[in-house]
Amino acid sequence: MSVAGHSPPPFFKRGPAPLVRLAFFVALSLFLLVTDLRFQTLEPTRMAIATLLWPLQKAVLLPVESAHDAGNYFSNVARLAAENAALRERQLAQAHRLLRQDYLEEENRRLRELLAMHERIDAPALAAEIVYAARDPFARRVVIDRGETHGVTAGQAVIDAVGVVGQVTRAFPLASEVTLLTDKHQAIPVQVARNGLRAVLAGTGGALELKFLPTNTDVQPGDTLVTSGLDGIYLPGLPVATVARIDRDNSFSFARIECTPLAGVERHGQVLVLGKRPESFAAPINVPPGDPGRAGDKPRRGAAR
Repeated sequence: MSVAGHSPPPFFKRGPAPLVRLAFFVALSLFLLVTDLRFQTLEPTRMAIATLLWPLQKAVLLPVESAHDAGNYFSNVARLAAENAALRERQLAQAHRLLRQDYLEEENRRLRELLAMHERIDAPALAAEIVYAARDPFARRVVIDRGETHGVTAGQAVIDAVGVVGQVTRAFPLASEVTLLTDKHQAIPVQVARNGLRAVLAGTGGALELKFLPTNTDVQPGDTLVTSGLDGIYLPGLPVATVARIDRDNSFSFARIECTPLAGVERHGQVLVLGKRPESFAAPINVPPGDPGRAGDKPRRGAAR
């Protein structure tokens, strides 16, 4: 019931039935879908709305993308750290192998030089390796890995690919002690390859010195000294040392002649132990051209000890 001058409240108004409104909106939706699918009428509207909403979409997705990027960053850092550690380990392993290869190549080169020296010497020889130096700090001695069971006896000469290293002074069953040329108690008869002058070369505890030569002797710096073979131990013609310095002081009876060993007396690790010479030894050493052992007069062959 209505009162004069007043309309009924809105909640008392009744519009179309819900079923009618549903049918209307369904029909409108189908019409818009068909129209848009057929004529693309809503595409500009859709693009305008997407353009307007793009900043909002980026703002909403920014935390998610930041979290994803941070996760990728830390995972990449961890992966790169692991790869760097693996590469460092590989580099160290390769460096170790490279150093080992360089050492083996150098050792093979020295062994080939020893083999060539063996072929040049007409005498039996046994290859040996220096295992350690003697414990006496005032002596120049080394220990090799060949002993009496290998046929090594005291008194045998020891050489390397260049020249004389020393002499076996004590032989044990499985090892031997070699006294180097530079030992102060070691001496060896030599001769100057240039003129055949004979002398005695003695060790001074670290170097070599020619003994008992007058001040006017015919020796010059740079002369090569080779074994004379007079002691019956060392084969004649083996390179021993070179003359380094000569002090000709007339106030002394003899000249002071300092020499430098040719062989790697305290450097190399492989040596040859020469066997004893037979009584009928008469063949010269096969020294290639240019070797110091061929210069000068040929030394006499000493009798085998």
